[in-house]
Amino acid sequence: MLPVPTILITGAKGQLGNEFRSLAASFPQYHFLFTDRETLAIDDADAVKKYFEKHSLQYCINCAAYTAVDKAETEQDKAFAINAVATGLLAAMCKQYHTQFIHISTDYVFDGNGTVPYQPSSTTHPVNTYGASKLKGEQLALQENEDSIIIRTSWVYSSFGNNFVKTMLRLMKERESLNVVNDQQGCPTYAADLAHTIMQMIEKGIPAHQSQQERVFHYSNEGVITWYDFAVAIQQLSNLNCTVHPIPTSQYPTPAKRPHYSVMDTTSLRNNFGIRIPFWKDSLKTCLSILLK
Repeated sequence: MLPVPTILITGAKGQLGNEFRSLAASFPQYHFLFTDRETLAIDDADAVKKYFEKHSLQYCINCAAYTAVDKAETEQDKAFAINAVATGLLAAMCKQYHTQFIHISTDYVFDGNGTVPYQPSSTTHPVNTYGASKLKGEQLALQENEDSIIIRTSWVYSSFGNNFVKTMLRLMKERESLNVVNDQQGCPTYAADLAHTIMQMIEKGIPAHQSQQERVFHYSNEGVITWYDFAVAIQQLSNLNCTVHPIPTSQYPTPAKRPHYSVMDTTSLRNNFGIRIPFWKDSLKTCLSILLK
């Protein structure tokens, strides 16, 4: 009898990590290991090495990240330690132990000055520290392990953790009106959809030894909206009595600059793995049905 393939999920307390926990029972043909900061510090080289020595891992999905976009401007060392150095460390360890490394990255590697959806091969140019740290992580992953897979995603939300959808629900219950920026375009990503897509990629088989450009994929739900559009949909689908007003980014200054255009082309992922990506509003309805129980 063949051994059950083992999948390590780092960052298991985050949105995506928790979604993997939820779907693990649907994939009994795999054994899942879940780690967080307390059980495996991915920036600790000795701890990572001991973990890989102890466990026979076929896949490592790195959901761990420093995601405090604004705080990263003043905690640059911390952001780069987790998002860049630790990613390179995991990638190198995966190569040494013949483990497929799958790393989650972000639309923030782009500057947001585009007008057409970004391709995986499009020129990167982050405009904040968080984006710069994630880009460095991508580079180190592919440098340390040419078989690494990078999946960039955007506007992630879930029924777990802190995110835009949960913040809007809370504020809409507390206030009569809200101001939300209407000049930043992108595509929301329901973390449950992303987790399921990654499992489909694993099941269909990830080809080895492609060019670096062919190791990078984009994933977000279908459809292009603004944060204002997103907020209005949340309000309408939740039947909350709160008026949402559109405002320009200039009226909502933040320590870290945000890209104005974060739309990414998902064609290569869909074509390579035969994956159907749900429309953003359908996935939002699914998430809200869980949150509003």
